[in-house]
Amino acid sequence: MATLNLDMDVLRTLVTAQQLGGFNRAAEQIGRSQSAVSQQIRKLEEQVGEPLFRKQGRGLIPTEAGDVVLAYARRILELNDEAVVALRGRAVEGVVRFGLPADFAESWLPLALGRFKRAHPGVRIEATVDRNPRLLDRLDRGELDLVLTLNNADRPDAERLASLPMVWIGPAAAAADPVWAPGEPIPLVLFDAPCFFRKAGLAALDRAGLAWRVAFTSASLHGLWAAVEAGLGITLRTATGLPASVVPLDGLPPVPTVALSLHDGGREASPAVARLRLIVKESLAANLPPLPVIPAQALGDVHKSLGLAGETV
Repeated sequence: MATLNLDMDVLRTLVTAQQLGGFNRAAEQIGRSQSAVSQQIRKLEEQVGEPLFRKQGRGLIPTEAGDVVLAYARRILELNDEAVVALRGRAVEGVVRFGLPADFAESWLPLALGRFKRAHPGVRIEATVDRNPRLLDRLDRGELDLVLTLNNADRPDAERLASLPMVWIGPAAAAADPVWAPGEPIPLVLFDAPCFFRKAGLAALDRAGLAWRVAFTSASLHGLWAAVEAGLGITLRTATGLPASVVPLDGLPPVPTVALSLHDGGREASPAVARLRLIVKESLAANLPPLPVIPAQALGDVHKSLGLAGETV
């Protein structure tokens, strides 16, 4: 039986469409017409002998076979891209000092830095996890080479990568153990001031006319998650890297998106820094798809237990 060789270009189109949420966007991203992209997908379906997508409303969603192909396509493309980067960067050496907020330190950082280390074994990485203002201060003093931050896209050295929705976050066990009773001020778990999330959350509650109180403050993200899990209150962050003990909440006052950006201090990048920058961007694109907030109807008794039933927000 002849071996079936899947087309790498078609697999990349497939993954791009899944990441961007549609073939129209994928066509724009890869510089092809929508009809050319559709033809690629039909060719792949003919190769595997099964439909990869089915209609749902006006959109398309993967079939069971489509989910299988997508899972393998991501692995194939990652290995291909690692091989290309490794071949191009064998001679890259030096030290890269990289800073990022705690939101990305556990869920995404090990994958990105592991990929970089495999591709560039001659480069030593020094990673620093801290709050955004301190990271940028160290970057400006020349103590860091590259920094990933939230809410600093207005800096001259910023390369904006994405806009992430901020979401209200509560304990996963809220339905069984109410966080606060109806009529009580909403208890909040927040970073110490100054903090963009703190400011945005308080402003949103004030605009909605909802009473609140600061129940717990912490200097660390681990402290926030522990307090929310314990039922001391709710907090406001992005939905990136949430532990299983907390969940996004719908039905609270709307809050804006927050910009995710890379910064280099305006300095010329060394080959090692340039390579890390590329891998950071590729890894984020692959591992940070749109993260929807849990719809109100799916929370059911959670909203009632939080004392929000009937509130107009």
